[in-house]
Amino acid sequence: MTENTALASGSIMVVGGGISGLTTALEAAEVGYEVFLVEKNPYLGGRVAQLNQYFPKLCPPTCGLEINFRRIKDNPRVKVLTLADVEKVDGGPGAYTVTVRLNPRYVNENCTCCGDCTEACQTEIESFFDFGMKKIKGAHLPYELAYPARFIIHSSVKDSPEDAQRVKQACKYDAVDFEMEAKTLELQVGAVVWATGWEPYDAKKIDNLGFGTYPNIITNMMMERMAAPNGPTKGQILRPSDNKGPDSVAFVQCAGSRDENHLPYCSYICCMASLKQATYVRERYPDAKIYIFYIDMRAPGLRYEKFYKKIKEDENIFFIKGKVAEVSDAGSGNITVTAENAVTGEKVHQTVEMVVLATGMQPTAADAKLPADLKVTEDGFVINDFDQGGMFAVGCANKPLDVVSSNQNATGMALKAIQTLASK
Repeated sequence: MTENTALASGSIMVVGGGISGLTTALEAAEVGYEVFLVEKNPYLGGRVAQLNQYFPKLCPPTCGLEINFRRIKDNPRVKVLTLADVEKVDGGPGAYTVTVRLNPRYVNENCTCCGDCTEACQTEIESFFDFGMKKIKGAHLPYELAYPARFIIHSSVKDSPEDAQRVKQACKYDAVDFEMEAKTLELQVGAVVWATGWEPYDAKKIDNLGFGTYPNIITNMMMERMAAPNGPTKGQILRPSDNKGPDSVAFVQCAGSRDENHLPYCSYICCMASLKQATYVRERYPDAKIYIFYIDMRAPGLRYEKFYKKIKEDENIFFIKGKVAEVSDAGSGNITVTAENAVTGEKVHQTVEMVVLATGMQPTAADAKLPADLKVTEDGFVINDFDQGGMFAVGCANKPLDVVSSNQNATGMALKAIQTLASK
């Protein structure tokens, strides 16, 4: 089904509804511009929504997302399109035609988030939001704070006639609609901002670090979900193999970053993420020993440097400067981490109960080429061409950034988009 929508080229499209996209959209809308905020997932919030805490104040995602969702809800200039894929961008600065595919949610605007469809549903799927660490019902709310506040039904439920009938009959508000089909919109906009974010580097590609071979080796984003109150373990940090609270944890830095065989660049956030996650473990297990294996410890800025110094004062946290060569099975689910200490030259064999890999940040566009005429680096980051204007990359679509820097960058890119419109 195709719908043609002809709108003034004074509009701006923001592709991606994470923290960078939200900020860009709001900054432009609140000074009077119409904005289309296009997000491929059924919810806004991006990676921040999956975190337990984020810098600089170590506050939960609700701290920043809730107010932004309220601002979007109160601003009629922001048009939110979720479950939406940008298929093609034609034209030039000031006059782009963007083709957007809207995928079916199978739940309409009658939804009150009562949860009756979830109760009735028997189909289970892996939780994408929790990196497959738990199963969820095929009819579900993506997460508690999800915006839009509306359930989604997975296509596998529709493919099961009996379960589809159960789910539909359970909804007393007539919100379940299995007749929904994908449709295509053509939108006229004057500028496009790509806020397509990042993906955790696939740790299974790093052969020597054992992810996927040993269950008690997890990634840093999996750790965030574990520690989150709405995560698969309700905030408990537990070994996947036996649900035991770990007495010792090793953090392996630069897992896939600064490596010519994987990601040749520094991912910027990994060091601070591991230091933050060390506090998660110490808060829950005061006697636990933590070992951080690193190449260089990078704490950009005074505030991060102070945090690093505070962590170093903890007598139960040990820093080992050395790249991890391999991990091996130590029995009983334990893992032995082997590295050469770059300071002493000695080979270190440290046995721990759980290992966390600080996997690198890879731009989403590295694996999914953006459907527009954009310049990109070999690693998939979009290069901004300010001379040409019209299309800009923001946040981690442009380079590795933390949340604070992403917000600052987003404000600047909103201005660049506005300048494109003002000059035409």
